[in-house]
Order: sequence, then structure tokens, then C-alpha cells
Amino acid sequence: MKTATNKTVIKNGQIVDGTGAQPIADGAVLVENGRITFVGKQDDLPPLSAETEQIDACGGTIMPGLVEAHFHPTYFNVAKLEDLDIKYPVEYVTLLAACNAKLALECGYTAARSGGSLFNIDVWMKKAIENDLIPGPRMAASGREICGAGGLMDWNPDFRKIGMEGLILLVNGADEARTAVRKLVKDGVEWVKTYPTGDAADANANDHHTLCMTFDEMHAVVQTAHNHNLKVTGHCRATEGIKNALLANYDAIEHGTFMDDETLDLLLARDVPVVPALYFEQASIEVGPEYGMPQDVIDGHQETLEGGAESARRILAAGGRLGMGGDYGFAWNPHGDYAKELEFFVNYVGLKPLDVLKCATKTGAEILGREDEIGTLANGKLADVLVVDGDIVTDISILQDRSRIIAVMQGGITKAGRLTVPMINHRI
Repeated sequence: MKTATNKTVIKNGQIVDGTGAQPIADGAVLVENGRITFVGKQDDLPPLSAETEQIDACGGTIMPGLVEAHFHPTYFNVAKLEDLDIKYPVEYVTLLAACNAKLALECGYTAARSGGSLFNIDVWMKKAIENDLIPGPRMAASGREICGAGGLMDWNPDFRKIGMEGLILLVNGADEARTAVRKLVKDGVEWVKTYPTGDAADANANDHHTLCMTFDEMHAVVQTAHNHNLKVTGHCRATEGIKNALLANYDAIEHGTFMDDETLDLLLARDVPVVPALYFEQASIEVGPEYGMPQDVIDGHQETLEGGAESARRILAAGGRLGMGGDYGFAWNPHGDYAKELEFFVNYVGLKPLDVLKCATKTGAEILGREDEIGTLANGKLADVLVVDGDIVTDISILQDRSRIIAVMQGGITKAGRLTVPMINHRI
């Protein structure tokens, strides 16, 4: 991805640097050749040449670009499970994924980690973004996901004779788990996504207290992935599934819904980040009935919501790390609503706005393994900067309003926001 070759100063706004520190009033950020060279009080800026481009934050907020840590680029208007893998041909899904990537950038998300993708579209989309062929967040790709046969993601009945090869690699035993990871190695992924547990969405067979992979399968996945320098994460709701993932040396946990004291101690000992992705549960409860969601599934989402919120509070209070991101792309939780997750964690979970913003920037960058380059406003880092018209610390919901986004900058180049040519306002 190209970086700017000029000098730009962003001023007349408070600085929220992504570390959780208190904002700097009357702040400024200086960008030279795509990297940050000054962060601090506007009065302390070094002398600027007449050629320095100036961006006015309009008294709003200057902050790091947001990180969507659980991004499903190939999900779109999903109303039932089959919509995830057989509704459209892969050619059309690829185009839709590119639209989702563009939309994420327009929403202020300058980086994202894929939480799973139809085929390995996200792998190639990452290459297209890095080569400046399409706009989108800096990506970490996961490709296809791994689940035990008969588990949560094994929904196509055998009589269809189509399997799950486009979205899920189904495994029976440790040997098949190793084979699945080796396929993903060849595909070029960075993260291996697995399904150790079920979900409220499958209330009858694989609910949120059900295991969908054995420990031996999970350990084989990690052993093989780590041998090839890949990281492993997993959809973990049931307590035993979270514990198994930690004992198998997973690198991250998705959801981490029902966490007891023993499991929390394991998590903290290994400093493994968790991406709760909880707003999806709230959206399912509120909007799911409009799409015919059964009451037992809604009840399961309610239990998941309450358990996940409590676990998230405990993790952060104990010094653990949370990333922000969610299962966007469902009909009741569409792409473009990413920042609703942030408001939800303030208003429902009860976290402080600066802590949530740290989770959505610094911790997100750590999950991507790019904390030395992005995630905070600091000298020497890439100038992935978000400029917003408003005080997001007192009203974090402002981040949901794209009309309030002044500039979305990657490597010092403004890619979206008011300062760019107006884009089509779309939602998939």
C-alpha cells in the first residue's frame, strides 16, 4: 500500500491517541512521508513550511484508525445459514466482499482481521488492497474455517452432496485437522479460524453450551499452524471450549462467552486477547423476530448476551485484553454498523469510552500483529488516522455517523471522509 510523500498537519481537535490516556486538548498530528512525526499540543508544533497541507479537525477528534477485529467480508444480508455458502456464486460474492471492504474503510476502519471467508477471497482481497487496486482496511486473512463434522457449521444435509468446501473444512480426528490446516497454509492465510463450540443459532443440535471439536483436533490444528507461523483462533462460547482452546495454545479467542474463574486465570496467564462480538446478540434479540427467528434461538442469544457481557467486564477489569468487532453481514446486523459495537460496550456492558476506544485501536492492532505500525498515534507509526467532527469521548455514537467523518487516512493518504470525492452511500 502506497504512503504519502508530502507533509500534512491535522489540527484544531482533541487527540485520542488509542492508549487509553486522557485526550489532549488543542492537539495536532504532523505526518511526513506517510508516517507520524509529531503528536501533541498544537502550540508545540515545529515550524511548518508553506507547502504543508492542513486538515482542520473542526474542534472534533483526531484518533487512530479503527480496527475491526472480527470481519467477515463475504457475509452479506444473511438471513439463514445457507445464505453463507450457497446463495450466490463465488464470482458475485467476491464483488460483494470488495464492496464490504470499501464500506469498512468509509466507516473509519483502516485495518481488519478476517474472522473467516468464503473460499479464500479475503486472501486475494488483501493483495488487491495492498496493491491499491481496491480501497479497504489493511487485512489479516483467514480464508476457510475449520469445524468438526456434525458441528455448528456442518448444515448442508448429506443428500445435497455438496459438502461445505467453500466455507468450512470439516474434520474427523486429529489427522484430518492437520490436513485442513495444510490446505490453509497453501491458500496463504495468516489466521486459522476454528469452531470449538456451538452457538445459540443452532439451538437443537449445537447450542452455545455444546462442543464441536475435540481437544485432540484443536491441538493438532495449533501444532500444525504454529509450525507454519500461522495463528489460531476459535469461536468459543461454552466454558469447556474456551478452556480447551487456551490449553491447546490458541492465539486469540472469539466471543469467550461463558468464562469461569479457572478459565479466566488461564486466559490472563497467557495474555490471550478476546473479541467478544456481542452487539450481534443484541441485534438478534431486537430484530431477529422480524426474520422469523425461533424463540428458543432468541432465548439463547439473550443468555449469550448476558454471559458474554459479564465475561467481557471481568476480562478487562482483571487486566486482560479485548478487541472490538462482530459478525456483521447478517440481515439484522449489516455491514456498515460496525461502530454500534463500540456504543454497545459503553452503554450496555458499562466500559469507559476511552477503554473501548483502546480496544478498538491499540488492542486491535496487537491482534493483527501490527502494533509497531498502527493502532496508536505515536512518532514513527504509519499515519492511519481518523478525524471526526465531534467529541467521541462524551458521545461515542458519533462514530456511527459517516457524515461526521472528516478524513480517513491510511499511510498519510486520505482515502475517505468529507475531504474525498463523495462516494455512493450503500449498505449490503
